[in-house]
This record gives sequence, C-alpha cells and structure tokens, in this order.
Amino acid sequence: MTAAPPAGSDRPEPGDRRPRPRTVGLLAGVALFALLADLLTKHLALAELPDREPVRLLGGAVYLSLIRNSGAAWGMGSDYTWVFPLITIGVVGWIVWMALRLRSTPWAISLGLVLGGALGNLMDRLFRAPGHFVGHVVDMISVFGPYGEYFPVFNLADSSLVCGVVLAVGLELTGRQRDGGRIGRDGRPLEPGEGTSAGSTAEQRERA
Repeated sequence: MTAAPPAGSDRPEPGDRRPRPRTVGLLAGVALFALLADLLTKHLALAELPDREPVRLLGGAVYLSLIRNSGAAWGMGSDYTWVFPLITIGVVGWIVWMALRLRSTPWAISLGLVLGGALGNLMDRLFRAPGHFVGHVVDMISVFGPYGEYFPVFNLADSSLVCGVVLAVGLELTGRQRDGGRIGRDGRPLEPGEGTSAGSTAEQRERA
C-alpha cells in the first residue's frame, strides 16, 4: 500500500497533473517583483544618467552608464529589432503553458525570474522609442569598464533572466521536475526519501 504524500509536499499524487495554486502564485509574485524592480531602475537611469559621465562604483568594478540597445548583447542583431519581441512573446507563452502543471517551488522561482525578466525587456521593445516592436532596451549596468568593454551592458531584467535560466539548468541536472517529482540518474522517478544519504544507506544495506 502506497502512503499518501505528507501535507504541504510538492510531490504530486499519482496521475495528478493539476497546478498547485501556491506555486503558481509564487511564480506570479516573483515575476511581478522582477518586473517592477526592472521598471523602477530603468526610470531612475533615464532620470539621473543622461548627459553625464559614467558613475563609478566599487572601485571601478561596476559602472552606471545609460545605453539604449536596439539589439541583443553588444548590440548584436540591431538590424532585426522586431524579432526580439516575437521571441519574448513565445517565451512568455511557454512559461504560461508550463504553469499548467507546476507543483515545484524551485521551478516556480526559476520560471518567475525568467518571466519577469522577459516582460521587463518586452515593455521596452513595445513602448519605447523609436516605435512599437522596435523600441530600444534601456541598459545601465557595466562591469570592469564604463561602456561594456569587457562584458555587455545590462539591466535588472537581463540579470533576472540569467538567474532564472541558471536555476532551471541546476534543477534539470539534479532531476527535479516541474510537477514536484524527481528523476534519478537511471531515468526512474524517485520515491520520497530516495536520493538522500539516508535512502542510499538503506538501499545499500538491503543489497548487502
């Protein structure tokens, strides 16, 4: 007889693919926080940084300088600005589809960061000059150089996207699934407690 999952567990019951309201709410909350933080910092950059020398911080490790970017990193793809909002809309649609079976708290944080970052830059593409779908993204953070000499100038939306993607890669590598389950190295779904040191020790004793 299979025991029911403990209360509050992220692990789904067999055959249950419904999303958990708590994890979907967490995804939305993280995305909203990332979006608002990005919009606020861009507003401050547009108000404080134009027509002035880059602001030097942390002994020159970080600079604040206003850049309007029509492309991707280092301005790549600047002749195809209209492509970027289409890609972003596709990413947003994919995240909404993933949320339909989301039951994992770490995945909610990861997808929320990606969603918030994607929406932050999408707002620029849609509503900033020079026009709808070809707007330039506001970037303002540069590391080890005032104008992106060593690393592309970026914004908080970019940071949110990168953190979300890195977290997603880590979750995939450790077998954590969006429905709250886990996959072992052999590709087999793990039962609660499997994969831990205690579970591994018990399994070794059974085999001895």
